[in-house]
Amino acid sequence: MRVLVSGATGFVGEALVSGLLFKPCDVKALVRQISVGLPLAVEQVKVAGLSNSTDYTSALKDVDVVVHLAARVHVMNDDATDPLTVFRRVNTEGTLNLARQAAQAGVKRFIFLSSIKVNGEQTALDKPFSPDDRFIPTDPYGLSKYEAEQGLLALAAETAMEVVIIRPPLVYGPNVKANFSSMMKWVGKGIPLPLGSIDNQRSLVALDNLVSFIIQCIDHPKAANKVFLISDGEDVSTSELLRKVAQAFEKKSLLLSVPTSIMTFTAKLIGKGEVATRLFSSLQVDSSKAQDLLGWTPVTTMDEQLKKTAEAYLKNEKTL
Repeated sequence: MRVLVSGATGFVGEALVSGLLFKPCDVKALVRQISVGLPLAVEQVKVAGLSNSTDYTSALKDVDVVVHLAARVHVMNDDATDPLTVFRRVNTEGTLNLARQAAQAGVKRFIFLSSIKVNGEQTALDKPFSPDDRFIPTDPYGLSKYEAEQGLLALAAETAMEVVIIRPPLVYGPNVKANFSSMMKWVGKGIPLPLGSIDNQRSLVALDNLVSFIIQCIDHPKAANKVFLISDGEDVSTSELLRKVAQAFEKKSLLLSVPTSIMTFTAKLIGKGEVATRLFSSLQVDSSKAQDLLGWTPVTTMDEQLKKTAEAYLKNEKTL
């Protein structure tokens, strides 16, 4: 079996490529620049970028499965004049162009890494999102992923190519970037944080668990044309997560108990309302479909993955 991975040099992509090399399959990587970081066993195919005009003919030659990870990712402070148009250009039009060419090339299955933002931004406590929820997001990033999903499902109905859609919540693991990396830095340096009394519940997915699930979806017959939500299966509050991170660093957690109402008000005053929503609200997912239909179970626990993440962070700090 030959698998083409887009976004192969990204956070999830590098881990997936490494995992796939342990399977009986050949791996091709769709890249914008040839990378010395990918294993020599991986064939790299250079393309200009993800767009509605890119020609993927050479990349798709003899490919059985496409795992599409490349995307314009969500950022807190997007400086684009028209964010929705930019997100659509890459995440919707670029995705569907690749998928249509994949179907024409005889690719058997197209796996799309979407986002939990397609379901929404938050849940009521103990009312998790499910794959069958009907919701149209208004967030530009979430909407671009939703529209890509709809186009892929329509393509699956019109062609012989099967589609698998995976919507992960926050993904964490060694070399994680963005806000999770900042949190690791704060906790690792022992900075006191006013986040000791947050009473929410959030689902996360360890990088190792996400990679394991993607690999299971590559050839499992029951995954065809299905939508999955995926998580570690152990929801935590923001306060609990910070304590687990401190434990991974073998440090004492320095959390101050400040009322969330005060922190929310302050965050909105300084233009950080979206950050406050992520910190204080709940976002839970029901991943039972992945387990019941495909027989998938997590390959690591949150504590184990946080330990690996902390070790990688400390190693990177020493090399700087």
